[in-house]
Amino acid sequence: MTKKAPGVTVYHLPPKPSPLGTLPCPRLLQKLADAKFSKFRCIIDIFPLKWYQNPLLIMVNRTPTIYAYLALLIGLLSIGFSGIFVRSANAPGTVTAFYRMAIAAVAVTIPFLWHMNGKWRSLSRAGVALALLGGLLFALDLAFWATGIDYSGATKPTLMANTAPLWVGLGSLLIFRERLGRLFWLGLALAFLGAALVLGADLVSSTVVGLGTFLGLLAAVFYGAYHLVTQRGRSSLNTLSYFWITTASASIILLILNLALDRPLLGHDRFTLFNFLAIGLVVQLLGWSLINYAQGYLRASIVAPTLLLQPVVTAIIAVLLLGERFTTWHIAGGLIVLAGVFVVHRSRSGTLPVGQDGYSGKEHVL
Repeated sequence: MTKKAPGVTVYHLPPKPSPLGTLPCPRLLQKLADAKFSKFRCIIDIFPLKWYQNPLLIMVNRTPTIYAYLALLIGLLSIGFSGIFVRSANAPGTVTAFYRMAIAAVAVTIPFLWHMNGKWRSLSRAGVALALLGGLLFALDLAFWATGIDYSGATKPTLMANTAPLWVGLGSLLIFRERLGRLFWLGLALAFLGAALVLGADLVSSTVVGLGTFLGLLAAVFYGAYHLVTQRGRSSLNTLSYFWITTASASIILLILNLALDRPLLGHDRFTLFNFLAIGLVVQLLGWSLINYAQGYLRASIVAPTLLLQPVVTAIIAVLLLGERFTTWHIAGGLIVLAGVFVVHRSRSGTLPVGQDGYSGKEHVL
C-alpha cells in the first residue's frame, strides 16, 4: 500500500489469471470494502490489468455531502419518470427504448472520441466483446420492459424489473459458484410470492395486462445477465468506454429490432418527440449521472434501498398523470416484492466494493 496524494490510496493487488486477463482477488476486494476501509467511498479504477502485471486498486477518500444526497434524490425522481415517458409516448415501447439509447449514445460520442484520441489500440478485445454482449442484453431488457408497459401500464413492469438482483444472485450461483446464504433464499421466496400476487391479480382482470407484468419480470432476467457481464467487462475497460460501447450497440440492436417488426421510427408528433428527448436526456443521462455521482460518496447500503423506491415513485406519478389504479392485491404484492429484493440486497451487499460499475447491490435503474 502506498500513498500517492492526500486522500488517495493505491493498493497492489495479487493477480488472478483468467481468460479475461488478470482479475483482482474477490476476497481481497471484499476485505477492502469492509468497515476498516469505510473511509474510502469510491474506487476509481483497477489497472493495468495485463496478465503479467499486478493490477492497482486506486481508492479516493470522499466524505458524504448534502450534494450527494440531493443528487441521489433528483436521480431517483428522474428515473421514476422512465416508465411514464414510455407510456405517454404515442409510439411502441421498443421505439421509445431505441431513442432513449440513441440519444444517450450521441450525447457521449464526442467525450468518448476525445478520451480515445490515439488510444484505440489500448482497448481490450475481451472488454469490447463483453461490452457488446452487455449492449445486447441491455437492449433485450429495455425491449421487454417497454413492451410490458404498452400492455400493463408504467408501474407493474417497472416493479417486476426491479427483481434483477434475484437473477444476479442465481446467475452468480450457477456461473461463478458463489455461495448464497439463507437470507438470499428468504428474499427470493418473498419476491416470488409478491410477484405471484401481482401477476395473479392481473390475470384475473386481463390476460393482456398479465402478459405485460410477465414481460417486466423477463426484462429483469436480461438485466441481471447484463450486470453479470458488466462485472467482468468493467475489469478491462474504463467507465466511459464501456458505457459508450454498450449504449451504442444497444441502440443498433434496438434499431434492427424495430425495423424487423416494422415499427414506425419517423413521423411522430411533437409530444412523442418530447418524450423521446426526455427519456434520453432526463432518465438515461441526468438520472444515471446523478446516481453514479451519489454512489461515489454514499454507501451502497444507502443507495440501493433508496433506488428500491423507483417503482413507488413511478406508481405515484402514474396515478396522478396517467390515471392508473391498483387493487389491494397489487399493493400488497408490490410491497412484498420490494421487501424480498431488499433482503436479497442485504444478503449480498458485500459482494463488490462500493463504486464499482459491476453489480454492487444496485437495483434495476430503468
